[in-house]
Amino acid sequence: MSANSEPSQQAPPQVGNVQFLTVAEVARLMRVSKMTVYRLVHAGELPAARVGRSFRVAENDVHSYLENAYYNAG
Repeated sequence: MSANSEPSQQAPPQVGNVQFLTVAEVARLMRVSKMTVYRLVHAGELPAARVGRSFRVAENDVHSYLENAYYNAG
């Protein structure tokens, strides 16, 4: 592929330096239940990679989700 050509699809994120967490680890980090994490993943609110029958979530995605989830009450 030349430098001037663009791929037809968006390239997947680089996974070389990514720390992946299990659903249980994400739940512990966020202090919610595993079911809440599964709901976020299935709703598309929290990106995840499917590995066999389980999911792995990039630690950076968890932090990004939490940063964008702040709610300012009156």
